Amino acid sequence: MAEGCMMALRYGMVFFNLLFWLGGCGILGVGIWLSVTQGNFATLSSSLPSLSAANLLIAVGTIIMVIGCLGCVGAVKESRPLLLAFFILLLLIFFLEILSIMLFFIYQDEIDHYAQRDLKKGLQLFGTEGNVGLTNAWMIVQTDFRCCGVTNHTDWFEVYNATRVPDSCCLEYSDNCGLDNPGTWWTAPCYERVKDWLNENLVALWIFALCTALTQILGLVFSMTMFCQAVKVETFYA
Repeated sequence: MAEGCMMALRYGMVFFNLLFWLGGCGILGVGIWLSVTQGNFATLSSSLPSLSAANLLIAVGTIIMVIGCLGCVGAVKESRPLLLAFFILLLLIFFLEILSIMLFFIYQDEIDHYAQRDLKKGLQLFGTEGNVGLTNAWMIVQTDFRCCGVTNHTDWFEVYNATRVPDSCCLEYSDNCGLDNPGTWWTAPCYERVKDWLNENLVALWIFALCTALTQILGLVFSMTMFCQAVKVETFYA
């Protein structure tokens, strides 16, 4: 009976980590595709120019693939070192996620202030040479969220040193429409629009977070159970 349970646990662990690994491959593939085809879409942050969607997906996909591979091979071979490495890596990521969430809620006001200041600093690079990615990112955000500037459309006045905004701020897009009357521009702040969107989708985000946490906990339990069983078997036959 115990042997049958361990066999089921091993196959479940292999299947779980195979899906985990395939998911990592998919995320990595999307990241590479974005990097190759949409490489000019970068971050909005001036202080973190490498923090683009493509780079994030590549990093996350690679980490998931490595962890999934460790778990899958460790389960097939019932290898104690691989199972232990899988457990430690997954536990470390789990604790880092919890710590990040705690720090976010504790320092939420400071993060808000820093993010707005950094985004405003990034506006100064809009349309400049070598910053096509940042320029395109702002155009997409303002068009999709129907907003203008970080905290107000007047943020752009300091960038242009004139009463004008990018054409992506216009209610109806046309060339040089950012030079028209302010009544033809979006006036909602992009920072608040994005925060409102996140709040509207808060339930979905929490469900995703809980599912992720549950998956990680199951992975920790399965791997440690198999590790302990492998130790018992090795001790028994020693």
